[in-house]
Amino acid sequence: MTDIMFACVHNAGRSQMAAAFFNKHKTQESIKGLSAGTNPASEVHGVVREIMLEVGIDLSNVQPVKLTPELARTVSTIVTMGCGETCPYVPGVNIIDWIIVDPKNKSVKEAREIRDEIENRIKMFIAENNY
Repeated sequence: MTDIMFACVHNAGRSQMAAAFFNKHKTQESIKGLSAGTNPASEVHGVVREIMLEVGIDLSNVQPVKLTPELARTVSTIVTMGCGETCPYVPGVNIIDWIIVDPKNKSVKEAREIRDEIENRIKMFIAENNY
């Protein structure tokens, strides 16, 4: 198993963008980017849906998902985006922590900066790991 999980608290912003960019830029078809949250929101933040549409990614039908230990065991790596102590520990799963500002309640301009930072990190992550 080599799927990659991107996790944050609400699964309504950072982790959704990261998984979408991973799936857009990856070079290996056999690997999927997934996303989940430790305390999922009811929907993806409106500003996140708006700014992702600007780059051709439609998140309007995506539902936040709860990050359970069972789900975490289905991936080889979890990239956290600021969920801190609430992210589950799963033996044998590689954990990478990225500190990224939450786009919730941010202006469109600030959310775009966060989006671009996430996309750049994803591109570097893919290149470094040959995904």
